[in-house]
Amino acid sequence: MFTLMVVVFVLGYIAIALEHPLKIDKAASALLIGVITWVIYVVGGVDILTSGVSRAWNEYVSINPSMDNTHGMLNFITHHEVLHHLSEISAILFFLLGAMTIVEIVDQHQGFKIITDKIKTTNKIKLLWVLSILTFFMSATLDNLTTTIVLVALIRKLIDDQKDRWFFASMVVLAANAGGAWSPIGDVTTIMLWIGGQVSTINIVTRVFLPSLATMIVPLVIVSFYMKGEITRPQVSNNGNDNYITQKESLFILCLGVSALLFVPVFKTVTHLPPYLGMLFGLGVMWVVTEIMHRHKGHESKSRLNVTGVLKKVDVPTVLFFLGILSAVSSMQSAGHLDILASWLDKNIHNIYVINLIIGALSSVVDNVPLVAAAMGMYPIEGIQAVGYASNFVQDGLFWEFLAYCAGTGGSMLIIGSAAGVAAMGMEKIDFIWYLKKISLLALIGYLAGAGVYIIQAMILH
Repeated sequence: MFTLMVVVFVLGYIAIALEHPLKIDKAASALLIGVITWVIYVVGGVDILTSGVSRAWNEYVSINPSMDNTHGMLNFITHHEVLHHLSEISAILFFLLGAMTIVEIVDQHQGFKIITDKIKTTNKIKLLWVLSILTFFMSATLDNLTTTIVLVALIRKLIDDQKDRWFFASMVVLAANAGGAWSPIGDVTTIMLWIGGQVSTINIVTRVFLPSLATMIVPLVIVSFYMKGEITRPQVSNNGNDNYITQKESLFILCLGVSALLFVPVFKTVTHLPPYLGMLFGLGVMWVVTEIMHRHKGHESKSRLNVTGVLKKVDVPTVLFFLGILSAVSSMQSAGHLDILASWLDKNIHNIYVINLIIGALSSVVDNVPLVAAAMGMYPIEGIQAVGYASNFVQDGLFWEFLAYCAGTGGSMLIIGSAAGVAAMGMEKIDFIWYLKKISLLALIGYLAGAGVYIIQAMILH
């Protein structure tokens, strides 16, 4: 049963990677492996737990020695572990749901249009730099997936030629992943590390910013040497919401939405409550404000702009995908698979930089969320008194910071390696082989450049 869990997990991953050829949404595959791995775990629970490889079970028995029997093992899996991991997963999902809803509210109120309307240049190089820098900082403030969706929609309004749109959208993916890596709310993986307590707001920003910036700048500099010409702009029509909202209302909602997102780290620091509560508070404020703002408008306007209407546009399959994949990883974490992997890495590699570079490379093939979840399960957060190799795993330790960088940016090497890449691929129908030929090498160079910056920075600071 222990091995069967791995087999199901791998088969599920293959189904997720082959989402488009199979024409089965990755959320469906993720939900299935999330449930099936737990079922296998509970069916073979006695044999798995008696093997002694589960650190979670060993710690549980040390506290509750009377539970070291068949009934206690089943109770441990079905009650203790399921509920424990559900609480952690739910915190991430509610955070994501709140963030995506806030961003969708701003988008429906034409808030992002205020930013994009300021871009006037048609020079390819200038436009590429403008869009990349805009993406880099927007991704850190919002998140890389949402920023990519917004910027790809903008590119459609700015560029007519398909191959040019593909290239610009791909560079936006690189910038979005780089921007998300240095912000606690910029990427799902950094959100996970931040919520889990592995990194703190100030340290992740100050210590990962320069490596992330290098990841974006180096490919841009290379492209600047050979890209020439002007882009041609298509005829663009608005989505109809201009008839229902004024410029002042758009600006107000943009400012309110960004403020709500920026308020979350402040909320956590001041109250010490989970970040998802701060996100839900921001959503609640925006919900009340938009209800008051549109209370005298007609039914059609309200249906487009009120939160009840906006919720229909939120990407729920993405939330369900994370639920499934995190559930699957949590079952393997509880059963002890990740402890075995941690021991192998420690025994055969025992170098935090190499381990993280491998994780980053793997994140270009499979989703970075379960990889980070696996790393979080493999290594507990050490106390501040830890010395030697263990000192890399304290809060804000080198391992966690470099993991945030590698997992956040490594996925750019393949179009399916990140949520931002998958979104751009879906919106613009970017060809996998085209991306491999035109972008992957640039992404690899940027990834290694940023890694080099972080290692040099760590040598200087530590």
